[in-house]
Amino acid sequence: MGVESTSRGDLLAEAYRLQGLFLLRQSTPAPAQAEGCFQQAVTIARRQGARSWELRAATSLAQLWHHRWDAVDARAMLGPVYNWFTEEFDTADLQDAQRLLAMLD
Repeated sequence: MGVESTSRGDLLAEAYRLQGLFLLRQSTPAPAQAEGCFQQAVTIARRQGARSWELRAATSLAQLWHHRWDAVDARAMLGPVYNWFTEEFDTADLQDAQRLLAMLD
């Protein structure tokens, strides 16, 4: 039984993000498939209004784009998501996003 068919649909975005990370860490990485997973994760998180999951997915996608030398798109993806947050900047996810954004400047 998959995540989509259970009551844990709130974890679907994170499941896609983790699948993308898994695809990147294979002996033969699959960046195109990982990108699709990350984009799906962002889409699902947005649809659910799950800002924290969207931040994680957007950070993963922006990291992938940054490694492809696509800093403009990476910043355009991550910046607006990061800017939604107004507190709790000591969380690991927000700190990761902040570090990546600093690298993209």
